[in-house]
Amino acid sequence: MSTSSSSSTPIWTTNEWSALKTHAEGLKSTHLRDLMKDAERCSRMTAEFDGMFLDYSRQRATKETMDLLTNLAEKANLKGKINDMFAGKHINITEDRAVLHTALRDSITTNITIDGQTVIQDVHQVLDRIHTFANKVRKGEHLGATGKPLTDVISIGIGGSYLGVEYVYEALRKDSVAAAHAEGRRLRFLANVDPIDVSRAIEGLNPETTLVLIISKTFTTAETMLNARTIRDWLLKGMQGKATDEAIVAQHMAAVSTAIPLVTKFGILPDNIFGFWDWVGGRYSVTSAVGITPLSLHYGYDICKEFLHGAHSVDRHFANAPINENLPILLGLLGVWNATFLGFGSRALLPYSQALLRLPAHIQQVSMESNGKRVTAEGEVVPFETGPVEFGEPGTNGQHSFYQLLHQGRIVPADFIGFCQSQTEMHLPNEPVSNHDELMSNFFAQPDALAVGKTAEEVAAEGTKANIIPHKVFEGNRPSTSLLLPKLNAYTTGQLLALYEHRTAVEGFIWGVASFDQWGVELGKVLAKNVRNALQTCRPLPAHEDISKHTSTFNPSTASLLKRYLHSKK
Repeated sequence: MSTSSSSSTPIWTTNEWSALKTHAEGLKSTHLRDLMKDAERCSRMTAEFDGMFLDYSRQRATKETMDLLTNLAEKANLKGKINDMFAGKHINITEDRAVLHTALRDSITTNITIDGQTVIQDVHQVLDRIHTFANKVRKGEHLGATGKPLTDVISIGIGGSYLGVEYVYEALRKDSVAAAHAEGRRLRFLANVDPIDVSRAIEGLNPETTLVLIISKTFTTAETMLNARTIRDWLLKGMQGKATDEAIVAQHMAAVSTAIPLVTKFGILPDNIFGFWDWVGGRYSVTSAVGITPLSLHYGYDICKEFLHGAHSVDRHFANAPINENLPILLGLLGVWNATFLGFGSRALLPYSQALLRLPAHIQQVSMESNGKRVTAEGEVVPFETGPVEFGEPGTNGQHSFYQLLHQGRIVPADFIGFCQSQTEMHLPNEPVSNHDELMSNFFAQPDALAVGKTAEEVAAEGTKANIIPHKVFEGNRPSTSLLLPKLNAYTTGQLLALYEHRTAVEGFIWGVASFDQWGVELGKVLAKNVRNALQTCRPLPAHEDISKHTSTFNPSTASLLKRYLHSKK
């Protein structure tokens, strides 16, 4: 079902698109070294909202660039598409669904409908149930099957059922308020079907004090369900003879899913099942029961409320602020500019906080699974590559890893994220600056080094040997943005989440792709099922038996690899 803001005219055929292409060619001879000398330009290329300060003056862009990008946004009906999303229209047209993760953090007084049905009351009913359940577990009112408090949680889920949740968990581990609420508790994640991940998840845990949370919308995801059965077996064996199997599963297992019959068949009680809706995409689900359930069990519901409030703050800003003041829109437009018009095929997310070590991985999925598309929403092949390759690592670790390439290799637009205050302040006696100031010195210096660089003349003036000069030249002219926030806490963690969710939406809306499905994930799943069937057939066979007839449906390369794999296990 198409929405009112859909357009049959490909954006790349418009005059606004052509104007940007021409403008990009004209900017090739302009260097950031010169642009950064213009104080008025630097001041103008900033935006601020609710404590977040965005400086995009180190982008290879001018006022004309931003004006042309704004024209493109208007031609693409960006504001109309944003309004359609918040209104609950079916903008996920290939699955005929609304895209309304913003409703997950909205006020209960807001009137939001999908297909004529109000949804906000349903959202808050689930939140209330999570609040009640988490309180019972945390206060020791919901005990394990042997009467012990459940102090540890294993959260089983993959992709969107894991990455965003772990991002929030890691972000708050050293926040003083959140850490105090989590004292004496442990939260582990099990995503990979690799048995090594299982071993790591249960290491040092006691089944009698462990609650297992299975997160799967359909309760059929192969990796998640095998892990769920494996951990159930660990629970049953660990408490064998101390309680019945039924009691162990009932007291030690809960689920976040929409497939209630399958969950109850697994043995999980209805009171321990928390649902969500088909208008919540997996990679946008951390503010649903997917994230709020494990995070409430670990940090408490009040911390999660602050997280939701931070996300909601950016949601309202995204929905209402004009383009030239709208942080997610500015980031999205610059993303389109860099990827499509300047031709930079990758992008780095560089948080200068160790607590954000999982943010790049989460945003990698949000962006690449959303906008890694070959056709428009209407099915027309796009004549350019969509969705840059996303990667990142916290500073200063990344500086000693891949910044060499950023400075002197490929041009990789980068987002630097920093905080005015650290979650953990340290300042040794006789040290000139605190540990956080040392960290932030790099936060401020690296974008300048990328933008301005260092010329051969400057290197020579330092007395460098002639044969070494080329190796110490930095061309510069490498774009970046700097995002500065007051302090990382539950509220700002929610702000960052929403900021990058909406940046992704903006890019997809401009390109005209269907950002809220993920058909590219499906083919590998189908092929894996065929391989799984072959393995199941061949495993029981004698070692000397020829398995060719069971692998003949695969291409020669895969058949050969399968034979080697199977025989190595005999």
